[in-house]
Amino acid sequence: MKFLSSSCVAGILMCFSANTYACSENSLLSLRLIGQQQLAHKQQFQQTTVGGLSGIDYDADTDTWILVSDDRSDFNAARFYTARLNYDETVFNEVVLNDVVYFAQQNQEPYPNRGQGGEIPDIEDIRFGPTDSSIWYISEGDRGRRLNPFIRQATREGEFIRELPIAPMFVMQPVRELGPRNNLAFEGMSFSHDKQSIWVAMEAPLLQDGEVPTPTVGAMVRLTQYSREGEVMNQVAYPVDAILETPGKGKFADNGVTAILALDEVCFLVVERAAVQNEAGQYHNFIRIYVTDISQASNVSAIESLAAGEFQSATKQLLLELGPSTEPVPDNIEGMAWGRVLDNGNKSLVLVSDDNFNRKQVTQFLVFEVMAAVESIGL
Repeated sequence: MKFLSSSCVAGILMCFSANTYACSENSLLSLRLIGQQQLAHKQQFQQTTVGGLSGIDYDADTDTWILVSDDRSDFNAARFYTARLNYDETVFNEVVLNDVVYFAQQNQEPYPNRGQGGEIPDIEDIRFGPTDSSIWYISEGDRGRRLNPFIRQATREGEFIRELPIAPMFVMQPVRELGPRNNLAFEGMSFSHDKQSIWVAMEAPLLQDGEVPTPTVGAMVRLTQYSREGEVMNQVAYPVDAILETPGKGKFADNGVTAILALDEVCFLVVERAAVQNEAGQYHNFIRIYVTDISQASNVSAIESLAAGEFQSATKQLLLELGPSTEPVPDNIEGMAWGRVLDNGNKSLVLVSDDNFNRKQVTQFLVFEVMAAVESIGL
């Protein structure tokens, strides 16, 4: 596991200051691993199959975690779980599932599975409403079925409340090479630091924004700020790294944004997850968490294509790197959330992996202590 060491923190601060980044104080962040836990493959809970955990969030008032599955109602109807994560600053003891809650469509009926047709969500992130008792969740849609990505609000019992309108550029247009790629649309979500708006991250570029990352070239993806009424308030281009390893001949590899989390009004934690298939067909995951600064980034909401590069992108600084040679070895990390305040006064950060219901993968929880500059991010 690679962290920003204490010896390089001052250098990073100088680098940020020299470039007049607004989140220079957040460059002092560091993470210390407390521990990890895993759930059994296809663990059964209240007559459901647990897996595909693609989003996570925490409510400090009730000490409750929510974990959303991206199961497209194939195993069970679209759902999230409530849980307790038992840890302190020295040890991570266990993950205890408490309940399962099914999402409802606008007609308050459960979502159908792919064999039934209709609206099939691919839910990729979930957040507690910071100012009320609701939850919010996003789906990345399905290009082949012409199902658009969405942002929806529900009660904590899963009942539909409302859906925000999305920007036209995110509407699936299968007849034309425009809009989101299949399975690469809305992937990460975070409320703004002031809790008044919602940021949504694309996993990969829109078709009109250029190609996806390769082992030699990165890409640009859009991070979009929506008001609670669905108005686009801001949109910035985020530079995704090139894939960190070359795949085996004829094998698969990708890299994209899987989670975001606000630090302050202009700074975010962003997770990039790369999956690389070797010659034997085995996958390696590479996880990088960046401190990302959008203070100098252009508003690209009116730019039809990012391929021309006529804009200022967000900037970023590496905070944490995990890979096949680190301990722990990461799985397919897709969820990230702030956790409880530890007894020493520091906050915690929790990551969760999506096992894709694949027996060769794991559902993995990683808990970190957030060190230094805690005051600067209002935690």
